[in-house]
Amino acid sequence: MSLPNPVDFSGRSVIVTGGTKGIGFVIAETFLAAGANVLVCGRNEPETLPSADGRTAAFKATDVRDPADAAALVQEAVDLYGRLDVLVNNAGGSPDADAATVSPRFVEKIVALNLLAPFNVAQAANAVMQTQDDGGAIINIGSVSAIDPQPGTAAYSAAKAGLLVLTKALALEWAPKVRINHITTGLIRTEAAASVYGDGAAITATLPMERMAVPSDIANSCLFLASPLSSYVNGADIAVHGGGEYPARYMAMRDN
Repeated sequence: MSLPNPVDFSGRSVIVTGGTKGIGFVIAETFLAAGANVLVCGRNEPETLPSADGRTAAFKATDVRDPADAAALVQEAVDLYGRLDVLVNNAGGSPDADAATVSPRFVEKIVALNLLAPFNVAQAANAVMQTQDDGGAIINIGSVSAIDPQPGTAAYSAAKAGLLVLTKALALEWAPKVRINHITTGLIRTEAAASVYGDGAAITATLPMERMAVPSDIANSCLFLASPLSSYVNGADIAVHGGGEYPARYMAMRDN
């Protein structure tokens, strides 16, 4: 018996929101390396776009919080590639903020970016994917903050919790043509994280895998969820956090 290459995305079309830097940049590179045509978006075009094997992602300036902009992004992929097979809702994030004093406007912006924006792009993508014989796949990039919030992340954690439930709800409504899954990410070593955690030694001591995730860990999981290997995976939450963190009581006992 012979099996086709499950991560051959030749001729497939992929959108990665927030694909101009950090995790999204590596996700876009990984799909390019797998043969896909990739469109990335951000607020401003970067000096360097994701590329692999001599191929470079296309870019469209987009505010994914705006439903019209989100719809235009999806249409751009269809115009460029004739179809849309995969959407990776990666755009998101938040600075820490004190919930006691943070402004309502701040909370609205964080919820808009981390919850409403993924819905905007997913809704537009679903409209296209439902018309295709082989449908499509949507992957929402979430955070462990949705189930284990930390101080300073109230709005962000609430939005990410909403994204997790939104994934499960849409998976019920849009199947069987469109599969929608969620990745719960933990601590990931990016340039931005390095400025916060330094060499990360104190952090890695709390992690069972003894290292922080790297963006390729998330990207490879996206390949799986977009591939035929996961053809019966829908409404799932894939935890890509290395087992989480040791409980504080365990750390306290271990250090004594």
